[in-house]
Amino acid sequence: MATTAVPRKVPGLVAIVGFLVAVEVASGVLQGYYTPIFPQLADHLSISEGDVNWFEAAQLILSALCIPLLARLGDLIGHKRVLVLATAVTAIGSWITVVAPSFTTFLIGWALQGAAVIWLPLEVAIIHRRTRDSGRQQLLTRRGAAVLVGALELAVIVGALTSGALVETLDMRVVLAIPAVVVTVVLLLIWVGIEDTPGEAGGGIDWGGLALVTGAIGIVMAGLMVIRLDGAGSLPGWGLVLLGVLAFVPFVRYELRHPEPIIDVRLLASAGQWPVQLTAFLFGIPVLGGQIPLSTFAQADPAVRGYGLGADSAFVSTLIGVYVITLAIGAFTLPLTTRWFGVRRTLVLACLLVALGYALWIPFHDETWQALTNMAVAGVGSGALVASLPAAAAATAPPDRTGIATGLTNGTKTLGAAIASAVFAIALASTGSIEGATEAEAPLSGYLTVWAVCSGAALLAALALLAAPRHAFSDAHGEAADVPS
Repeated sequence: MATTAVPRKVPGLVAIVGFLVAVEVASGVLQGYYTPIFPQLADHLSISEGDVNWFEAAQLILSALCIPLLARLGDLIGHKRVLVLATAVTAIGSWITVVAPSFTTFLIGWALQGAAVIWLPLEVAIIHRRTRDSGRQQLLTRRGAAVLVGALELAVIVGALTSGALVETLDMRVVLAIPAVVVTVVLLLIWVGIEDTPGEAGGGIDWGGLALVTGAIGIVMAGLMVIRLDGAGSLPGWGLVLLGVLAFVPFVRYELRHPEPIIDVRLLASAGQWPVQLTAFLFGIPVLGGQIPLSTFAQADPAVRGYGLGADSAFVSTLIGVYVITLAIGAFTLPLTTRWFGVRRTLVLACLLVALGYALWIPFHDETWQALTNMAVAGVGSGALVASLPAAAAATAPPDRTGIATGLTNGTKTLGAAIASAVFAIALASTGSIEGATEAEAPLSGYLTVWAVCSGAALLAALALLAAPRHAFSDAHGEAADVPS
């Protein structure tokens, strides 16, 4: 019979989570603030709305490329120090967007904001380490992650409402300065509020492995961008994707021989890690890749196209708001649902909710209430997954690998989103931008394909979690994972 450790209080945990909540508030502002003002941004930069698509591409690329290095640095020099570094880079990028004299400069600043992708994984790693001797490490980590993600989603709504209210009355540079100020303030809060603990990993940076994985990811992303712009028949695009996939072969071989790899391939292939990382990859398809198609469908005029909701930007904001609120509900109720159903069953149930929500779009997409219902169902499941995946990765990683394990949940999610973005753009016969999709008059079959792929990806994620051994979601001190506690 397993020995159960006596639970102990964790001094200062509430304060640490409070400071980390501030970080996620900033993250939510960044994620929600700009979406309602993309048309005004295009006017400010004297570009077409189609060119706004490059914002997403640039940030996805930088996010995917920086995660391995920043996650490894967290394990080496301490998660707080890397959190400070990533926040400083994000703040610099935010201020560049304020003063940028041209589209190119603005794009550089926008891409630098992609460093924020590592915030949540590092925060989960900080909580995981802080609760190590509590006897309830995984439970407290999940609770902390749930609070962080709930705060994130609520901040998304606040950010969206704030920018929409200010953009018509203030100069654009003043509007853009607000998220820059928020990130700068959060940088100071992290500096003074989070304790500085040394890293636990040995060795140094595996520069060879970093170069190989950066090259492989970069080639794949470049190929996807070419396909997205030129269409499914782009031979150069597919050639780049194939070359990038093949480039992972020497990377894996190199990492297996390296004593301190930038990405521990053996860890990722372990029974407890691969289902979590595969789930994150598949989850990226609906949670990130499926958002633009939903916006374009909602704005389509049914009198002209024969489908769509004929929505204006105000209703699109309402749709997004309902979705984000249900994301917060899914995150905040995670501790309760894991207590009722166990960790693995909760994650599987969350995947099934995402699958159901997108599957409902296929027959039910003609009325406003149907759209709101579909997104609410998917949102509850998505919120639970956003909160639980980094914690699940940390639970099955050794102490000196928690940074890379949690970080890669966002890395694989970003790759999934990038691939989905290209595939969905092809299905809708557009560049992926709202303007382009509207002008191309994408067929209804394209949207049905998008929803079917999103639903199928979530179902595959549920199957991946079922393939994991039960002990992968159990606390080391005896916390039950697959039965109600």
